[in-house]
Order: sequence, then structure tokens, then C-alpha cells
Amino acid sequence: MDIRNAVAVVTGANRGLGRHFAAQLLERGAAKVYAAARNPSSVDLPGAVPLELDITDPDSVARAARTAADTTLLINNAGILTHADFIDGDMYDIRREMETNFFGPLNATRVFAPVIIGNGGGAMLNVLSILSWVHYPSYGAYSASKAAALAMTNVTRQELAPSGIDVTALHVGYMDTDMVDYVPASDKVDPAGVASLGLDGIQNRALEVVADEKSRTARSALSGDLANLYPGLPAVR
Repeated sequence: MDIRNAVAVVTGANRGLGRHFAAQLLERGAAKVYAAARNPSSVDLPGAVPLELDITDPDSVARAARTAADTTLLINNAGILTHADFIDGDMYDIRREMETNFFGPLNATRVFAPVIIGNGGGAMLNVLSILSWVHYPSYGAYSASKAAALAMTNVTRQELAPSGIDVTALHVGYMDTDMVDYVPASDKVDPAGVASLGLDGIQNRALEVVADEKSRTARSALSGDLANLYPGLPAVR
């Protein structure tokens, strides 16, 4: 789609990657950018339209879609990371990650799809992760939610294509945001660059954007032996 004509909703746009998405959409000449956040007063981006949206609350999503009734582009960016393990992690945290990282974007997709169709078609981009493909302890709940979001992305892409909506998957590893402020800077990529690649992908109708070297390496390893992805496992005897 042509970004210059887009009316975009970016979830989680008050900080991090979402704020970069919103800022760059404005820089690229988008017609309007709704910067969605649970607390719209936290949106401080000049030119953006603050939009109240709690991705875990279906009523909030429905209200946002009524307010942003001219939307042609949805960027499902909002997400959380609790580091909940599957064996001894808090089930509340596991459920919260699924609600935020999977059910939230799924509901937003379902609610905004008819809006975008009514406006002549457009696009969606789902922010996924290297952990959509590979899964490690301390990221159990997050991995499950992003793997589910990948499945949702692949299926809704096919369901929405006849209605004129493209769906792009964005995969990335560690970014320099407060979500992973514990990770050394040398292991993180610039979220501004990730946002730029994501918007290029939307513009070019890409099915998938793999935004960093770690994610490219993981994707290429999926066809190999699982021991290559999980070297900490005991050797097969």
C-alpha cells in the first residue's frame, strides 16, 4: 500500500518501537496516525492523534475502531514480556502474555478488518519475534504467545487477501527498548531501523520482514537438526 495515503493505527505507540512506527509514518507522509495507548495522555508525538486503546479489553478495542473509523493500516505492536516459565512460572503471567501478545492482536485484527475493508482495503503488520520460531527457558510464555501470533498472522493473511488487506509479519530479536533494558547494548538493534524496515515491508507488500541478523540465522536453522537450535539439551544416545 502507499504509506502516503495511509490512515494508520499503531498500538503501543507511546514508547519504544511503536513510537518509532508512528513517527516514521508521519515522516513518510501518512494522512493520519492514531497513536494508540492505554493512557493516551502518555502520547507525546507531535502530529499524532492519541487514541485510547487497551489491547486486552475487547470493549476498548471496539471503541477505538469506532473512533478511528477511517483506518486503512493497523500495526499490531503492543506487547509485554514477563519472563514466566512454564513449569514454575505464575499462571497469571502466562495468561497475561497470551491475552496481550496473541488474543489482543487477534481481536484488533477481527475488529479493524471490516473497517479497513470499508475504506477500500489496506494492510496490517504484526510485530512478532525471533521467539516465534525458537523457544528458551525464561521466555516460555512469551514464546508461546508469539508462536501463536505467527500462526494467526499466516492464517489471517490468507483469510483477508480476497478483501484487499495485506498482512505482513515482522520478526526481530532484542531491540534497544526498555522491555529488554537488562540486555547489553551490543546485543540489541536500533528500533528506528526496525520500524523503517517494517514500513518498507508494508509499502512493498512483503509477506515477511526479518529485521536483524539473529532472526535471519534462526529462521535459516529451522530446517536443520533441533540440536543446533537447542545446544543445551543432553546429547542423543
